Amino acid sequence: MNFARYLGRKALWYLAALIIALLLNFILPRLIPGNPVDAIVSQLSRGGGTGGDQLKAIHENYMREFGLDKPLWEQFLVYLGQLAQGDLGTSFAQFPASVNTLVAAALPWSIAIQLPAILVGWVLGNILGAIAAFKGGWFDRGAFLPSLFLSSMPPYCLAILLLYIVGVKLQILPIGGAYSFGLSPELSLEFFGDAITYFWLPFWSIVLIFLGGQAVGMRSMAIYENGSDYVNYGRGLGLRDSKIVRYIFRNAMLPQITGLALSISGMIAGALITELVFSYPGIGTLLFNAISQVDYPVIQAITLFITLAVLGANFLMEILYGIIDPRIRASQSGDR
Repeated sequence: MNFARYLGRKALWYLAALIIALLLNFILPRLIPGNPVDAIVSQLSRGGGTGGDQLKAIHENYMREFGLDKPLWEQFLVYLGQLAQGDLGTSFAQFPASVNTLVAAALPWSIAIQLPAILVGWVLGNILGAIAAFKGGWFDRGAFLPSLFLSSMPPYCLAILLLYIVGVKLQILPIGGAYSFGLSPELSLEFFGDAITYFWLPFWSIVLIFLGGQAVGMRSMAIYENGSDYVNYGRGLGLRDSKIVRYIFRNAMLPQITGLALSISGMIAGALITELVFSYPGIGTLLFNAISQVDYPVIQAITLFITLAVLGANFLMEILYGIIDPRIRASQSGDR
C-alpha cells in the first residue's frame, strides 16, 4: 500500500507536467516568426495572375479554414477537443493532408533506425564498460579512450564522416534516402534487401555514439561500486567474487537503465540531425520541414509525441526503480 501511494503521488506529478506540456506545446509553435497563411498566399502570388482582392479573399478563407481567425484561447480548446478524439489536425503546408497520416508514414522509419541502434549500443556499451572496469590494464585503456572520444563527438559529425568515407569515397553504401528510386515501400524481400543497404550508415552512426557514452558511464559506475564499503566488507567476509560482481553490476546498472529510458524517449528528437544528414524520411525530416514551413499542427503533433515519450519513460523508470532498488521500498515502508 505504501508503494502504491508512492506511485500515486508520482502519477499526479506527471499528470500536472503533462497539462503544462500541452499548454506549451500549443503556444511555442506560434512564437515562431511568420504566419503559415502568409507563406501560402505569398507562394500563390508569385505565380502571377492573381489580383489583390483575390489574394485577400484567399487569405481570409485559409485563416477561417485553419481556425486562425479565432482567439488563441478558443484555438487551444479546439486543439484539446481534437486530441481527445485522437485527431492531430490538418497540415497547413500540405493541406488537406491529415497530420495523423503524415506522422504514421514517417514514424516507422525513425523507429526502424533509432530503436535497434539504441538497444544494440546500450547492450554493447554496458558490456564493454563492465569488462573494462573489471579487467583494467591495457584493455581498460584501449576501450576507454575510443569510447570517450565517441561519446564526446556530436552525432552529426560522425554521421557526416561515415557519409563521406563510406558513402562518397569508398562507395560501399548509398549516401542518402531510404530505398532506391522507382521502388515503393512494401513487405517483400526485394524491397527489404534494397532498404537494408540504406539502413546501415545511419544505424552505425547512432550505435557508435551511444555505445561510447554507455561504455564510459558503466565503466565509471563499476569502478565506483568496486571501491565502495559494502564490496570491501563482502570481500572481508570471504564472499565469492562472482557474488560480489553481481552486486556491483546490479547497482551500477541503475543509472544505465535511466539512460536507456531517456534515450528511447528522446528517440524522435535525436532522429532530427541523423535523418537530415542521410535524407531519411522519418520524423526528424518531417519536423524540420514543418518548422521551416511554420506548420503548427505537424510541429504540435511531433513535439507531443516527444513529450509523451519522455514522461512515459520517466514514469516507467519510477516503477522499475521501486522494484529494482530495495532502498526505495525501504523508504516507503517507513512512510507514515
